[in-house]
Amino acid sequence: MAKNLEITILMDFYGDMLTAKQREFLDLYYNEDLSLAEIAANVGITRQGVRDAIKRAECQLIEMEERLKLVSRFREVQKGLEEIMDCATRISAENRKSGLSREINDLTVRIKSIAISLSE
Repeated sequence: MAKNLEITILMDFYGDMLTAKQREFLDLYYNEDLSLAEIAANVGITRQGVRDAIKRAECQLIEMEERLKLVSRFREVQKGLEEIMDCATRISAENRKSGLSREINDLTVRIKSIAISLSE
């Protein structure tokens, strides 16, 4: 299951770099949940041919991530944005406890707003 999710994420980032046939096979296998035999019957090739094409495409996706690291950078940014949101929330809570500076409140609201817009 975790491999399926990982391949699906890699497809989101690098799918356009694959051939149309590779994208189609991966989509049918991972997103449409068709078996190798069902895909083979639909496209008129052997089950082994479908399996080989899927394995090659998976390897290409993994190699692209190893070289470009777009997914890992995206995850790092998401983690950083979550930490920024947490810090802004904690600052806001401390501000409420110690006298409520309007400027600090406005700045934490702005920080949260920016973090949310960057995460979308």
